[in-house]
Amino acid sequence: MMLAEGIPVEHITVIQLHDYKSMDRHDQTSLSIWGWGSLVIVLFLIKFGPFVIFYIFCFVGGGFVVTFLFGKTSSEKYLEQCEHSFLPPTSFGITKCIDEMKQESKSIKIDRRLTGAYIIDEPLQQVIQFSLRDYVQYWYYTLSDDESFLHEIRKTLQNALIKFSTRSKEIDWLPYFATRLVDDFGTHLRIFRKAQQRITEQDDKMKVEDLVDTFFEVEVEMEKEACRDLVCTSPKDEEGFLRDLCEVLLYLLLPPGDFQNKIMRYFVREIIARGILLPLINQLSDPDYINQYVIWMIRDSVCSYEAFMNIIKLSDNVGELEAVRDKAAEELQYLRSLDTAGDDINNIKNQINSLLFVKKICDSRILRLQTGKEIDTVKLAVKCGKLCTVPLDTILVHNIALQFFMDYMQQVGGQAHLFFWMTVEGYRVTAQQQLAVLSSPKKDGRHQTTQTKDLLRTAAVGVYDQYLSEKASPRVNIDDALVAKLAEKLNHEDPTPEIFDEVQKKVYELMLRDEKFYPSFKQHVLYVRMLAELDMLKDPSFRGSDDGDGESFNGSPTGSINLSLDDLSNVSSDEFIQLRACISDTGVCNDHGKTYALYAITVRRRTPNGEEVWKTYRRYSDFHDFHMRITEQVENLASILKLPGKKTFNNMDREFLEKRKKDLNAYLQLLLTPEMMKASPILAHCVYDFLENKAYSKGKGDFARKMDTFVNPLRNSMRNVSNAVKSLPDSLTEGMTKMSDNMGKISERLGQDIKQSFFKESPLMQKTYVDPEHSRVGAQLEDIVDDTIPLRIMLLLMDEVFDLKERNQWLRRNIKNLLQQLIRAMHGDTLNKKIVDHVDWMTSPEQVADAVKRFRDAFWPNGILAETVPRRDKAIRMRTRIAGKTKLLGIMPDELKHILGAETTRKGILRVFEMFQHTQLNKRMVYVFLEGFLETLFPMYKFRELFNKLHSRSKQMQRYKHRLQSTQAPSLQKR
Repeated sequence: MMLAEGIPVEHITVIQLHDYKSMDRHDQTSLSIWGWGSLVIVLFLIKFGPFVIFYIFCFVGGGFVVTFLFGKTSSEKYLEQCEHSFLPPTSFGITKCIDEMKQESKSIKIDRRLTGAYIIDEPLQQVIQFSLRDYVQYWYYTLSDDESFLHEIRKTLQNALIKFSTRSKEIDWLPYFATRLVDDFGTHLRIFRKAQQRITEQDDKMKVEDLVDTFFEVEVEMEKEACRDLVCTSPKDEEGFLRDLCEVLLYLLLPPGDFQNKIMRYFVREIIARGILLPLINQLSDPDYINQYVIWMIRDSVCSYEAFMNIIKLSDNVGELEAVRDKAAEELQYLRSLDTAGDDINNIKNQINSLLFVKKICDSRILRLQTGKEIDTVKLAVKCGKLCTVPLDTILVHNIALQFFMDYMQQVGGQAHLFFWMTVEGYRVTAQQQLAVLSSPKKDGRHQTTQTKDLLRTAAVGVYDQYLSEKASPRVNIDDALVAKLAEKLNHEDPTPEIFDEVQKKVYELMLRDEKFYPSFKQHVLYVRMLAELDMLKDPSFRGSDDGDGESFNGSPTGSINLSLDDLSNVSSDEFIQLRACISDTGVCNDHGKTYALYAITVRRRTPNGEEVWKTYRRYSDFHDFHMRITEQVENLASILKLPGKKTFNNMDREFLEKRKKDLNAYLQLLLTPEMMKASPILAHCVYDFLENKAYSKGKGDFARKMDTFVNPLRNSMRNVSNAVKSLPDSLTEGMTKMSDNMGKISERLGQDIKQSFFKESPLMQKTYVDPEHSRVGAQLEDIVDDTIPLRIMLLLMDEVFDLKERNQWLRRNIKNLLQQLIRAMHGDTLNKKIVDHVDWMTSPEQVADAVKRFRDAFWPNGILAETVPRRDKAIRMRTRIAGKTKLLGIMPDELKHILGAETTRKGILRVFEMFQHTQLNKRMVYVFLEGFLETLFPMYKFRELFNKLHSRSKQMQRYKHRLQSTQAPSLQKR
């Protein structure tokens, strides 16, 4: 039998037997070795004992010790020999390192110069020192005592500040403060207003989250290239943004060597980003901090009862109302616990009644908000029908009232009549001024009579063709005989300012008496809104001026009147000359929560039977009404007799009241001089009526006095409507000369100006159309001359704060003309220089040093790092909001309400206040200001593109681009 390898089976068996025998012999040898070894060990231990192993170890260890000692001695001898040998020296670097390590640490000298101004450098150095102490030293000293690392960080910070200071000195900051800053604020306000409108259109109940999301949605639609939602809503993204920004700034401000040191750069970046910028931005974005700052800024103003009650009645925040109600309840509990008697009890009762009234208003308002039963005050006022009557002639000369009448006339199809009346007013002023020019010869001695008359005739014919001719559309429908008579005058007579007077009077009577015009307007909702703008829908208990406008206190104990006004006709002027009066005392009174000053006038009158003496009490509003009455009735009296002016703030201070008392005494003494009294018998009767011992009855109502305060000066200085409707450029003379080549368009411009403004079509936007709904505020300023910086700022803020663009352009241009008049009247061309000086003052070393000190004291009061301020209680924050809104409404001057309207002014102020009540939106504004500041500071670098890249991860931005692409795709496919 053979295997696969070809080896016979018999051979395999022989090989295996041989292997077994070999293994047996090997095992026997191993056993013999272990056996003999074990026998030797046993015999050795029996012979010498068990301690022999210890002796062996001692012997071996001693040998090693002797060898070590001998080697050490030999090595020391050898090293001594090598020191004196001529071997090459060791490396120089090692020696230097050893020497530096042996040296003592030297004192580090710090160059404290940063900006070149000591008043700035000193507080800046303290800020650096405090930052290093509180953010670096507290952990660094646990690792090392070496000061060099801290010195390098401080040196790096100082280098950055020096570069920053040098760069800021080279920048003209006027464009930033006068244009960019205002543009950014106005754009932020526009985005907020549009977001509010969008939320209101979608749902009546506005949620904070919805408002924030909608705000950033509107922002990306307006900015188109950036959206800051991640930076403002995500703390993690905000920290990353600040780190990236600080990294870029360090690259620009640090020397290359310092910037390449990553450890140093990261330390400085974290200190600036998280230790300084982030806490500062959080504080500036806190609504409660902003509210407190607003109150502090206007701390001198007095919170009026009227403004407070208006805020309570108009508040739509249940938290605010509950906070006020709870505080009122707390005060009520305290007052009821007092144990008082005598005169104090009446005062406490008045306070309790006032607090109960406030609590009742809050409860009623909360109930309405929670049940959703809001009252439409406009419709309610229309149904009641008890409204003040404003004459048509007053409406036609008042900016606010005329706007509402315009809107109504458009609805009923009577706009042509109003346009004609206004165009004629504009023509009359133009004609009067042009004809006045005829009396002044040109420099070459010739008159421009022919040219001016041709221009006026062309303008008059244009007015006729546009409103009265057969082809006019729409046409003013009046008596055909009057129209024919006017056409005859235009064809055969020279044009005069009064050529349209007869027709204009007829149109006025038509608007006044036609049932569908003025009579129906008084029953329309627009009339009620007009009254609200004119501040004529208030409760009687709330009316008042700065010191109250109610009836004066009757100083007579019995209320009797010594001499009636009806008997004054029998009194001769000589008796009035014997009248003497002076203010003997002044005080402050509180009537139904309204505080006002009261002046006690001691009056003496000599009669044949002796001398009569009595006291009467008058308020400043009585003096003001009396002054207006006598200046209207006595010609040229206003230029002789001057009444002390009003004061908005601190008008109850004792020092101010004494000064006003002195001025009013001087006013009375001048009024009672014999020469003045003999000048007019009417004046004598008015004076005696004013000084009688009775309650003074104002000759004018509240509205009439306000109208005289505002409309009359406006009419005298600007001719109100006339200047508003004229569309001639520059001065009238230059405008007529410039348009001599296109005379046929003068009247057309006069009419089209009103039509375009009425239908909210601005002719100033014909150059390049910019959609105001989706653009920055600065894009709408192309119609303003560059050097009119004050007008630019005022129009910009007024347009956005008070939402004037939503109203017709006639009112906006009228406000613009008014502002121009005010600017020229106050300062003229010097106002621009004042703004430049103010910007220089803001950027002066003293102001910068003051800002640095405020920053230092805020973060390190008394040199100690400020602890995190605990968030104030919600009720306190809500009451602060109420106080802030009340203060803001209280400081609004009456003149602004007269120009814009009371309701518009109130809504604008509250809109601005509400904008600051959202932390995320405040952060957005702070970052926008910061970005604008850096773009101005480093114009040579592409910071705008950098910010766009940093904000490119915005979700709102990505959604906007997706929508943009989806809308553009169909149009591209069609192409």
